[in-house]
Amino acid sequence: MPLYAEKAEMINQQTYDLLRRLADRYETPEFINGDPSWWMHQVEGTANREATAFVASVLSYGSRSQFMPKIGTLLNLAEGDMDSWLRKGKYQEYFASSDNSSFYRLYSHSTMRHFFDVYASLLNEYGSLGEYIVRCTGIEAVESICRWFSGRGVSTVIPKDATSACKRVCMFLRWMVRSNSPVDLGLWADRIDRRTLIMPLDTHVLSEATKLGLMGSRCASMHAARRLTDIMAEVFPDDPLKGDFALFGFGVDPL
Repeated sequence: MPLYAEKAEMINQQTYDLLRRLADRYETPEFINGDPSWWMHQVEGTANREATAFVASVLSYGSRSQFMPKIGTLLNLAEGDMDSWLRKGKYQEYFASSDNSSFYRLYSHSTMRHFFDVYASLLNEYGSLGEYIVRCTGIEAVESICRWFSGRGVSTVIPKDATSACKRVCMFLRWMVRSNSPVDLGLWADRIDRRTLIMPLDTHVLSEATKLGLMGSRCASMHAARRLTDIMAEVFPDDPLKGDFALFGFGVDPL
């Protein structure tokens, strides 16, 4: 039975084989070069990796050439320890609530300060984002993360709810949950079943899926993301988000 969509599309053998081949080709250690997941592999410690990954994920939109240096700037300010930097409020030295100058695109320094304040409150109350999530499904994890931040007035950095595709939240969850991967960390493998994760969907991924005849939707909504997850589950039943690497590979090398 499909986990999400009312009815998953049937995939022909040629597309099935292509997706399997591309996933194996692109889920390699080399994938992280230039990818925002690179940052979480540059630090030590479970809590620090989790915090670094989450901060990297929220900045991962637009051009990589622009957001990658911004993530690096934050990690440099944190002296390589994002978890401690946030938990101890050291970010307050660099981000003032009254500073409306741009930090990155739609995010002002004030916006980042509010995000950091709310994230730090979660870390200090629960110990980590993983402890806040506990055991749940992928969609429940997305909803929980959105609820914490939107309930405290943060709706620019984190989506206010799970109506939109929540691409960056879903990407972060892929990093945290999938294990035995040269890319993803699997820190929450015992908290969330990877079969319930949702494809990180944006307009580019949707375009690649459409070119392959997998999707007809033009809107990168949560409904479309869950439908694409169902479709990928036909190819990778035990690990649907392996299909994320396949679609990335198709965009690079459509064969």
